[in-house]
Amino acid sequence: MHRQLSHAIIDLLANQRRALHIAEIGTRLGVDDRAALASALDDLVYDGMISQRTGRRYRIAPDAKISRAEDVEGILHCNPRGFGFVKSTGAVDDVYVPEDALAGAMHRDRVRARVVAQTRRGHEGEIVEVLDRGLTRVVGVLRGRPGQRRLEPDDTRLRGPMQLQVEGDDDVEAGLAVVAELTRYPDAARESPCAKLVAVLGKPGEPDVEVAKVLAAHGIGEDHSPEAEAEAKAYGDAPDPAELARREDLTDVPLVTIDPHDARDHDDAIWVERDDDGRYCAWIAIADVSHYVRPGTALDAEALDRGCSVYLPDRAVPMLPHALSTRLCSLLPDVERLCLCLFVELDATGTVRRSRIIEGKMRSRAFLSYDAVARALSFTTEPKRDPKAEAMRHDLRVIWDLASLRRTKRLRRGALDLDVPEVRIAVDDDTRAPLAISQRSDDPGVRKAYRIVEEMMLLANEVVARHMLKEEIDSIYRIHGAPEPEKVERFAAACEALGVPFDSEDAEDPKRLSKFVRRLDSRADKTTLHGLLLRAMQQARYATDNIGHFGLASTAYLHFTSPIRRYPDLIVHRQLRGQHGDPDELRAAALRSSDKERNAMETEREVGDLYRAIYMTRHVGDRFEASVQAVTPGGVWVRIDEPFVSALISLDALGQDQYEADETGLVATGVRSGDRVALGDRLLVVIEDVSIVRRAVYARRVVQQQGDTRQLSKKERKRKRRDQARSARKGRKGGRGRGRK
Repeated sequence: MHRQLSHAIIDLLANQRRALHIAEIGTRLGVDDRAALASALDDLVYDGMISQRTGRRYRIAPDAKISRAEDVEGILHCNPRGFGFVKSTGAVDDVYVPEDALAGAMHRDRVRARVVAQTRRGHEGEIVEVLDRGLTRVVGVLRGRPGQRRLEPDDTRLRGPMQLQVEGDDDVEAGLAVVAELTRYPDAARESPCAKLVAVLGKPGEPDVEVAKVLAAHGIGEDHSPEAEAEAKAYGDAPDPAELARREDLTDVPLVTIDPHDARDHDDAIWVERDDDGRYCAWIAIADVSHYVRPGTALDAEALDRGCSVYLPDRAVPMLPHALSTRLCSLLPDVERLCLCLFVELDATGTVRRSRIIEGKMRSRAFLSYDAVARALSFTTEPKRDPKAEAMRHDLRVIWDLASLRRTKRLRRGALDLDVPEVRIAVDDDTRAPLAISQRSDDPGVRKAYRIVEEMMLLANEVVARHMLKEEIDSIYRIHGAPEPEKVERFAAACEALGVPFDSEDAEDPKRLSKFVRRLDSRADKTTLHGLLLRAMQQARYATDNIGHFGLASTAYLHFTSPIRRYPDLIVHRQLRGQHGDPDELRAAALRSSDKERNAMETEREVGDLYRAIYMTRHVGDRFEASVQAVTPGGVWVRIDEPFVSALISLDALGQDQYEADETGLVATGVRSGDRVALGDRLLVVIEDVSIVRRAVYARRVVQQQGDTRQLSKKERKRKRRDQARSARKGRKGGRGRGRK
């Protein structure tokens, strides 16, 4: 009611040349509730839509922006507090939608929204049509007794509780985790959907049940449809000889794949040669998935629906069936495969001079791991030597030289080089229990090896993007806008608190921002600042309108190099082969791919958090050093280095004092003592509790006093006795040090 009244007031005042008294507004709109009318007017004044004159008279504000005729298509992302945002691939920013304007739309629906106003929150609108339902199944906990069953959704962004139909009602125990299929969607705001039970997962809190819940909640099935599986297997185990015969022969080019040691799908292979004048020829061969996954097939429909592969600690959920993703399309060593190969000629400075796309056939000479490449190039001494990589040392050095040139040019033009640590979770093959949690690629030499492939892929993606623009082919670009001003100001406040000089205007230009990032290299808190800056950045997404890529300082960029695991790459391959597609379908595919990418990222993060929680159950009561990563009203987030895990310290668990977080999100301060816990601080913490259901680790700060005589936990006392005994045994054996081999 309040929402409709606000719109009616704006419509009325927008057509008036004079200010209207509140009583006249009520009369013209037929509103008898004076309190409701006054509340709506006050809200519109606060939002800057109308201005109040003397005597309770109102008119449209001079700078109010009203654009009721503008419709936006996008994906609705709801907030647990009720409101939502429509994320679009078009030029319009996210549209804020209040709860009473959601109509019957639900989280993840594809909708059409009408922008009705420009307020302090930005674009504000209302849902006018649900184009496609984003959820068909919901995960939650079964509640109620037989005949009165309801589903309590795990996802707080969904309306609940939901009325639940259960077959064999008497045999199902309340309190179990279940999957339900939606049978009726809401027609109005605040109305809950109805569902029927389709699967009982088990007792909440059990690891396998929790993983199954995450996958089901995000609509990710591990099995592909029978139709897609049948189409994939029908292609057999090897490419069609007739197709191989018509392709340009690249089998003499000694292409190699470089991937993590446990990779199963290899969708890119590279090779570089350098002549006596220092000029380079580069081959970047990509699996030709588009030859097999064609429009109108079950394979294509499922690939579009999945959008991308999902990578979990113990397994991958591929976009395509294994018959294609890990066999026929994968560029395995010593077998012929179909490929689309980008051939690039570059001068001695790494500048592109010529390029062409080749429909080819190839044979990978070897699969090399990043560790093996790093060892062969003497970047590190840690991994075991690989004879294949050692034999290619000279050629790998040529590839590295070109990658280094390209990286230098990229950073010089303003590309951002943010060092954001990633987690690696080792899982037992049999039990799927987490064995270790560490920072991925913490060896600097191995990270350098990763850059080889990264730069070759960036080169290919940029060259293909420029080709699309030159040929005026409508395509799906990977775009990344400049940081949002409000987030930049928050980052600037964090820099000021940490004593880091930063000018907010530097964030408007990639080159200036890149120089700022390089100035952080010598700081101990570099990764903290990089993480804060990353939060200030927009999220990259797919769109048919090319606005460039701010983070890469690139005027044109797209994804071409991973069609096995990303749907937009598959579309780009089709376009390179002359299958340009309908512009409206391209826009819809870009929107869906962006949404599916976010969904996959959320899934991977939640499952990662789950495994970290499971791992930390064995460390309750243990103490660790940690660094403060964020300060929020709910507490202080800290990160432990080993194991590489984040934990939440509630404000009550920071010490004996009463702590309050400041508005900047940088510092928590004790009210009586003035003690400060700030971003980047190193703390001693003890793990107090772990919640597998909430996928969270909780800690308490340990405040050490001089001459600390703190009481050790039982586990710590046992560990201390064990270490003392071990030291005594070593002393009796002659004091052999740990450093001896």
